[in-house]
Amino acid sequence: MATTHKTRMLIIGSGPAGLSAAIYGARAGMEPIVVQGLQPGGQLTITTDVENYPGFREVIQGPWLMQEMQAQAEHVGTRMMWDTITSVDLTGGTFKAIGDGGDIYEGDTLVICTGAQAKWLGVPGEQELSGKGVSACATCDGFFYRGKKVVVIGGGNTAVEEALYLTNHSDDVTLIHRRDSLRCEKILEERLLANPKISVVWNKRVERFVAGEAGDLRALALIDTETGAESEIETDGAFVAIGHAPATELFKDKLAMDASGYLLVQSGTPKTDIPGVFAAGDVCDHTYRQAITAAGMGCMAALDAERYLAEKEFSGVTETVQG
Repeated sequence: MATTHKTRMLIIGSGPAGLSAAIYGARAGMEPIVVQGLQPGGQLTITTDVENYPGFREVIQGPWLMQEMQAQAEHVGTRMMWDTITSVDLTGGTFKAIGDGGDIYEGDTLVICTGAQAKWLGVPGEQELSGKGVSACATCDGFFYRGKKVVVIGGGNTAVEEALYLTNHSDDVTLIHRRDSLRCEKILEERLLANPKISVVWNKRVERFVAGEAGDLRALALIDTETGAESEIETDGAFVAIGHAPATELFKDKLAMDASGYLLVQSGTPKTDIPGVFAAGDVCDHTYRQAITAAGMGCMAALDAERYLAEKEFSGVTETVQG
């Protein structure tokens, strides 16, 4: 039998944004429900060393951090639901979400924290060496490659920005692109080509990631896209930078999005184009994509959700008195 779960604040997604929203919402007495989705804890659950989250002087583990955030959310009154949402109804005064088992979740407010996933190449060795030399976030992991040789794979804004960022840690950065020209903004291209720490390898695609004797990344096997010739480039770290895909399919034609599928919010707020529906974290942030910024946006969403309900309830009381 399908069950209906009701709450003042329904949260879809359980990464830093969703759990931060839950903590603030629970402390405000909103008794939030968090539907965890396919990847409970979000991308941090597949991140090993985390060194840039405030409050920890030593390196911490991503899965441990998310476990602690969930425990804190539950401690203050959040209900965690192991379910995956398959459809939503954002019409009417109550927002509804349907789980894959048929359960119905109803919220007076809705906070969307479904995140975004890095796009991967899908070649041999990529997933096996993830966290062992292969990464999709230079801001997250570049610090671990201080003074080492690194490569960035891609040719758009993301790749060029990652390569430029990595020069803060490495004097030997190589950008590998499968074409003979970049697809980034002109100003970024000029900065990249003028940087003496960066070299560009044109017309090459990555065939596979090669492990060394210790089991960490040793090199990249490349194929020339024009001649088919094979080559290899040794490196200590490789950053796949071919973009991200926001998890917004549920909200297509229901909420405003940009051309890449990220949810649109009012500038400086988590407010979507539907009152009472908020978005936080990577699902609406294609610029920063950090755990700390996602957590901050989750806090903002909970505070705005609380204000939205307070204003709605005050308006209802006023209308009743006047009537």
